[in-house]
Amino acid sequence: MADAKKTEGLMYKGHPLRRVGNMIYYGSMADKYIVLMQVRETKKVQDLDVATKVSVELQLTAPNLKSRDRSVKKGEKDSLYSAIDFGSVWLERALSGKI
Repeated sequence: MADAKKTEGLMYKGHPLRRVGNMIYYGSMADKYIVLMQVRETKKVQDLDVATKVSVELQLTAPNLKSRDRSVKKGEKDSLYSAIDFGSVWLERALSGKI
């Protein structure tokens, strides 16, 4: 049997996606950049809470930087899907050196 690479958790466009409370981390801490998304507002749609305001932030992962100095870009979106899509573009550009 061929060696199968085991992945844990969710992946989106080749990068890990982790949720801790209202915070969603997109990318790997082993890379130079990650995207931090925070759900700021939700509304009830039937039995589900749907995000209506999500902040998106491209951050450096350097451990020696203070949290306020890690931020590279910030934005806000009106849905979780658009925030993840927007964040994935930022992350791909940042990791390829195009920012």
